[in-house]
Amino acid sequence: MKLTPGKLAGLKRVSTENGVIAAAAMDQRGSLQKSLAKEKGGEVTSAMMEEFKSLVTEVLTPHASAILLDPEWGLPASKRRSKNAGLLLAYEKTGYDKTGPGRLPDLLDHWSARRLKEAGADCVKILLYYTAYDPKNINETKHAWVERIGDECRANNIPFFLEFVGYEEGADEKGLEYAKKKPQIVTESVREFSKDRYGVDVLKVEVPVNMKFVEGTKSFAGQKAYTKKEAIDHFHKAAAAATKPFIYLSAGVSNAEFSESLELAGESGVKFNGVLCGRATWKDGIPVYAKQGAAAFRKWLETEGVKNIENVNQKLKAATPWFPIYGVEPVLVNA
Repeated sequence: MKLTPGKLAGLKRVSTENGVIAAAAMDQRGSLQKSLAKEKGGEVTSAMMEEFKSLVTEVLTPHASAILLDPEWGLPASKRRSKNAGLLLAYEKTGYDKTGPGRLPDLLDHWSARRLKEAGADCVKILLYYTAYDPKNINETKHAWVERIGDECRANNIPFFLEFVGYEEGADEKGLEYAKKKPQIVTESVREFSKDRYGVDVLKVEVPVNMKFVEGTKSFAGQKAYTKKEAIDHFHKAAAAATKPFIYLSAGVSNAEFSESLELAGESGVKFNGVLCGRATWKDGIPVYAKQGAAAFRKWLETEGVKNIENVNQKLKAATPWFPIYGVEPVLVNA
């Protein structure tokens, strides 16, 4: 597969020089506002959201290949990122349509792929709640939606990152029963959106197992959905369904749990191409910012936050470059 020169340049800007994506995520909006308000016991202003995102960006991007931000509160932060870090901008509204079934997505009203690019984005990112097991009419709506965004990114020559998060209506998605279904849901989503018709350049995927239910791991919480060998098998199946580069998302789990899931990915030998890691790096700093303010939060980020991102970076030694997938020759240093 070949990328256009514009898409290739954008993808290189969010990767390490070796072609691994070691990106931080700070595009949380509704969920972040709620968490801050809960800790603060009061209203969270736009200025606070911008400040929180700017601090995370400033302190963590020297340790990342890129940062994912939103154009609503993240643009001031994007100017504070380290020179080595590329920029991904989110194009979807926070949350999903709660008026009917299917968790249907929506795009930001005043933005387009062209406008995100003009605002400095190297890549465009979309989040979609998806399961292959939804009724056909719901999934056809989602498929057409992703196709439109793929075409828009092609027309503007900007890489398209698609993040999909599995779910099941009415299920406890953190529970044992859903954990048993999760590998299949992740694998089928990977298979679907690897198709060329969608124009996706990088798949942002969930770890295909819930680590809390993997027997024999540090994260194991007592109830078994899979043995470690079965978990490794699920990593293989999901990876085998991908024909595009894919990176793992942290999905709000703790730093220790995300690090262990990357260890398991490494152990299984799957060729993942990096991470886009958000809350596993900075979420424990939310009460610090809410209760003690910006200076204390900065201090927390400089110690704990950096330690968290370095933890994840350590595990990225198991990641493989995306270069061969798109026929790119690695840059030979000192050649």
